[in-house]
Amino acid sequence: MSAVSAAETTYLELSQEGGGAHKFYEVSVDGPVVTVRYGRIGADGQTQTSTFPTVEKARAAAAKKVGEKVRKGYAPAVQGGRAPRPVTRRQVSSAPSTARAVAPVLWRFRTGSAAFGIHVDDDHCWVGNQAGDVYTLDHEGAVLARFGLPDGVKCLVADDFWIYAGCDDGKVYDLSSKLPFAAYDINADVDIFWLDIHEGVLNVSDRAGRLTVIDHEDEHQWARRSQGEHAWMVRADDRAVYHGHHQGVTAYRPDGGGELWHTRTRGGVLFGWQEDDAVYAGTGHRVVQRLSKATGTIEATYACDSAVYSCATSPGGRFVFAGDAASSVYCFDRDGTRLWKLGTGSGSALSMQYRDERLYLVTTDGSLVCVDASETAIGAAQQGSVPVVRDVKLAAALPAYAPATAVEAVATVAQAPAGSVVVECVQESGRLRVHVISGGYDTSWNVQFPRAIRVPGARYVVDALHPAAGGFYRVRGDIRRLV
Repeated sequence: MSAVSAAETTYLELSQEGGGAHKFYEVSVDGPVVTVRYGRIGADGQTQTSTFPTVEKARAAAAKKVGEKVRKGYAPAVQGGRAPRPVTRRQVSSAPSTARAVAPVLWRFRTGSAAFGIHVDDDHCWVGNQAGDVYTLDHEGAVLARFGLPDGVKCLVADDFWIYAGCDDGKVYDLSSKLPFAAYDINADVDIFWLDIHEGVLNVSDRAGRLTVIDHEDEHQWARRSQGEHAWMVRADDRAVYHGHHQGVTAYRPDGGGELWHTRTRGGVLFGWQEDDAVYAGTGHRVVQRLSKATGTIEATYACDSAVYSCATSPGGRFVFAGDAASSVYCFDRDGTRLWKLGTGSGSALSMQYRDERLYLVTTDGSLVCVDASETAIGAAQQGSVPVVRDVKLAAALPAYAPATAVEAVATVAQAPAGSVVVECVQESGRLRVHVISGGYDTSWNVQFPRAIRVPGARYVVDALHPAAGGFYRVRGDIRRLV
């Protein structure tokens, strides 16, 4: 094929039956301007535009881009000829709250699109929405950074130091360094509902009620189909993977060795949470139920007044929180006694997390809401006294970091930050693996490394490596290629 057709546009697709790839790449030349559009088949994707000194240089740059993609397996295609990846967006309704009082909201950040993803740690609050935006804020609501991902964010999950965003394009992006990169690529036939990652192992629940498990090398390990469809819950630990669907919760052995237990819940599961010894299932029949991780026994039931979209706990499950379809948020004690019910003031909570007497919600109107959940603040709210909500504004100059498709090159290790580690990409049994070559590490262990930038024989400098329980290293920080 010619690098750029007479129409000045080349459209390519990579879609593997039964595989993870289901994406397009389009290059257009208009005089000295080259426009590249790429993303999930069926979606608008992302667009990048570059201007060159001459038309000839623009065409040469376009030819180089197309050639690189063809060598990776892309082929010419007719746009619209292949079905897009199946994507189900949760269909939710949000009625006004019937609570007599409104929660004591300290601050609110409007992301601009319905949001499901949330993670709160010691330093940051993370929120991801259906527009593909992920923002990090501090605990007082100041916006610190923005990531622009190619498709809607299903959920945000943490695994030790690492933060991941699962997106509708079938990729799971590592957000732990300045530039995000795709760490996992999920099969195109999987209509993703929810994700969890434990010790580098990705667990995916989907519309069909399947559970798919992918290892740290982004390679399929095992799959099971549970008794129910619409699996909106997956949580994992060392003992099991807990899969929630419209027929209840099923626990599987982490190695795929079979089912440990299955428990019917009161209604289909719409959300899941876990503590050390229990999992919590929020259901469409207006309850949260606590299940023993060891046996699946239902230990407590927390009754709400509408379908439960989200739930969370304080450490150890001392308090249990729930958000319902009627824009209310609840707090229960461990045994199921309702302590309070308040309106969110910002729609229904689609996900939530508690930390240090604050309850963080992401809602149907796309807001990240910080609620003061201290006893004093809640008591005042029940009497009608709440603080004035502070609306957080997005700084106009805040840059948006897009996923990395290439890495910065350095000539020597000395040009990288002090303490950097050198790794090498090698061929092993027909697969590209990455091993550490710096001293002080086990050179037989693989390094979890983004597939998109692996080049046979290439060496890279990474900021730091951390050992994982499965006998591999995980990268933390930026990646640079040695040239």
